[in-house]
Amino acid sequence: MAGRFVPRNTAVPRQEPGSGAGAASATSRTWTPPGPLDLRLVLSPLRRGPADPAFRALPDGTFWRATRTPAGPGTLRVSAAQGGTVSATAWGPGAQWLLDGLPALLGAGDTPDDFRPRHRLLALTQHRRPGLRLLRTGLVMESLIPSILEQKVTTDEAYRAWRLLVRTYGTPAPGPVGVTFGTHGLYVMPDARTWSLVPSWEWHRAGVDSKRSATILRAVRVARRMEEAAAMDLPEAMARLQLIPGIGPWTAAETLQRSNGAADAVTVGDLHLPGIVGHALAGNRNADDEEMLELLAPYEGQRHRATRLIMLSGHTPARRAPKMTPRDIARL
Repeated sequence: MAGRFVPRNTAVPRQEPGSGAGAASATSRTWTPPGPLDLRLVLSPLRRGPADPAFRALPDGTFWRATRTPAGPGTLRVSAAQGGTVSATAWGPGAQWLLDGLPALLGAGDTPDDFRPRHRLLALTQHRRPGLRLLRTGLVMESLIPSILEQKVTTDEAYRAWRLLVRTYGTPAPGPVGVTFGTHGLYVMPDARTWSLVPSWEWHRAGVDSKRSATILRAVRVARRMEEAAAMDLPEAMARLQLIPGIGPWTAAETLQRSNGAADAVTVGDLHLPGIVGHALAGNRNADDEEMLELLAPYEGQRHRATRLIMLSGHTPARRAPKMTPRDIARL
């Protein structure tokens, strides 16, 4: 079920100086999901840190997203409306593309009813989180680049790099975001050509080592081929992304979970996930990737959903070692 689609054109009130380009008009629609929907749970994987320049979650339950679509830059505002519907407004050249893709973004193509919990913890979490659906953006590079930045570093380091690079080389998002978010506003990430022109010292200033920056440069040179993975089945999509040296199973899975809504894309090679899954399902916090995959075998086809539910359960092992020490290569 795709839900109901009610499009309408609306005028946006006059904006003060500092508003994003294209703030003069907006397009809106409403959509009724086929079941319970928790916008925060669904959209949270798109957020790359508390100061993500391309995504904001407001206390009133409104979510803002700026992205680069095949039709051009666009800004999307999503909020829950009365009667279980979702209200969305978009600005910019990519506005209609974003609104057309709203149901997919919010998990219309997801099949949570296919998940059959074999462990009590997963059954309880699924019952307590009925609004969890797996999103699908249909955009590969949007998730691939920040996933590469997150390779083998702390999340704080990766978030800082993403924030600096997008604010420096991205473009202000269309719409009234300058008014809504103050000084910084939202930014649309750079296009492939702009990424390719980022000088080496700017990667260094953002704390990105040469291995990760080189991987991004290889990926943006074939961005069109990477984007084709959004329409592929999971095995083919995984293989396509891993043709790029420096992109392995971890990065490919993290990307396709978001771009393709891949319910079975397991994050293999993660420092913490095997121990979290092992602790939750077998009481073994020292589990490795092999044991994690054995424990998740009953959920084949839905293994990523199983790990999402485990993370949402809060049943994670207590930390036994200090956090990974951030490296500030910009000081070198």
